[in-house]
Amino acid sequence: MLFAIIRVADTEVTVLVQIFVRDNNVDQALKALKKKMQREGSFREMKRHVHYEKPSEKRARQKAEAVRRARKLARKRLQREGLLPAPKKPVGAR
Repeated sequence: MLFAIIRVADTEVTVLVQIFVRDNNVDQALKALKKKMQREGSFREMKRHVHYEKPSEKRARQKAEAVRRARKLARKRLQREGLLPAPKKPVGAR
């Protein structure tokens, strides 16, 4: 079993990510851990805490994130209603 403990700016944060190591294959477990952390946004959060973020920069970032979320939601809604075609899946996708 593998738990992620991340060190960010002199504070230790325990991330609630749990990966099971099967057949002593640590490389595969680390790959799965990295994928989960990427999906949860842990890397983005760590990168954001490396340096101080001014309040004006924080507001601009949050506003941009909100716009991105709203656009994504609207796009998904239009796709569900059939007004936009569904995104094409890559050929090699499972």
